[in-house]
Amino acid sequence: MNLRLLPITLALSAAFAGSAQAQNLMSLFETARGYDATYKAAQSQYTDNLSKGEQAKALLLPTVGLTANLNNTNFDRLTAPTGTFSAQSAALTLNASHPLYRPANSASYQQGMRQLSLASIQLKAAEQDLMVRLSQAYFDVLISRESLEFVRAQKTAVAEQLAAAKRNFEVGTSTITDSREAQARYDLVLSQEIAAENDLRIKRMALNQLVGLNNIEPKSLSSKAKLTAPELSSVDQWVRQSSEANPVVLQNRAALDIAKLETTKAEAGHKPTLDLVAGFTPTRYKDGTGINAGQVDNNLTSVSLSFNMPLFAGYATQNRIKETLALEEKARSDLEAAERNVAQATRTAFFGLLSGIGQVNALQAAEASSQSALDANKLGYQVGVRINIDVLNSQSQLFQTKRDLAKARYDVLLGQLRLRQAAGVLTDADLASINALLNP
Repeated sequence: MNLRLLPITLALSAAFAGSAQAQNLMSLFETARGYDATYKAAQSQYTDNLSKGEQAKALLLPTVGLTANLNNTNFDRLTAPTGTFSAQSAALTLNASHPLYRPANSASYQQGMRQLSLASIQLKAAEQDLMVRLSQAYFDVLISRESLEFVRAQKTAVAEQLAAAKRNFEVGTSTITDSREAQARYDLVLSQEIAAENDLRIKRMALNQLVGLNNIEPKSLSSKAKLTAPELSSVDQWVRQSSEANPVVLQNRAALDIAKLETTKAEAGHKPTLDLVAGFTPTRYKDGTGINAGQVDNNLTSVSLSFNMPLFAGYATQNRIKETLALEEKARSDLEAAERNVAQATRTAFFGLLSGIGQVNALQAAEASSQSALDANKLGYQVGVRINIDVLNSQSQLFQTKRDLAKARYDVLLGQLRLRQAAGVLTDADLASINALLNP
């Protein structure tokens, strides 16, 4: 290779290596699933809860144990006939116990089953939260990027207006005031551009941190994308849906069930228990006998029923029941609070989405009106019936409207996700439907 071309080749390679990666929403979601620490922690918690549920099954199953003994005995006889006798023995005991009636164990088993369902609910909630957090970060980048583009377009327009004002001043058709007003507006737009660049930089870092990639370039919303109203037209329908499927409500309901079962366990302290116990113990002696004539090789088999009836435990059981009843009441209050908060959040998301759609329609009309006003002010400035500040104000109003419209469109998309999250029905398909609205 020509050495003079080597720096150019390396520079091109570095440029392509650090180039922006065009990513859509769905591909980034799959990446975030394997990288986001909060979601991975929820997955670990899910596995932990599954293990706890499986542990509860053991309370209803038999237990088996094996013990072994090896003994060496020396016996000194002091009376006739005198002498020292020794014997070695080995014993192996196999014990098995099966609970026949243990109310506390049954309650613990049911709690374990509730833990299994709770684990699925918590993982679903974490996945929905990841969808919303990723969409928020994704749209924040798009909003900041488009805001920067509008600021730069406004800077170009103000620069043209500044140049025109200077030319008119030089030929004597306008005053120095027009040039100074245009210069002041141009300086203001420059400061806005710096702020917009920094805001975009920060929003990009937040998105990169969420998915573990660098130089992500999100795909913007298509100009032809149609923003739709909620499927259910009534807010009460959404509230009913949230009371049935919202993960927070479901978690609190499971917590209440677990608290009730804890009371059942405490009440079992007054109840008897019954176990089936079996054992098998083979004992072997050296040379077949021990020191005494009765110590011979033998096999001992036993089967028994073990019954236990608690009579008095120092009022520990009564106070434990009082404690669990208080905790049960707390869980019931927590459930009521969760239902109220979720209902309020659902209503807020519903009306926020409707308001957002209305704002988009109004801003689209305002954008057309602002463009007409700018065109009219430019024409009026050319014929002398409008001054330079009128044109500058019209330009500022138009680009501000464009920024507000772009933000409102992304807010509507995020509002759709938040409403479905509040109702507990947010899935990958909802994210995919929004992803389809992005530019290919």
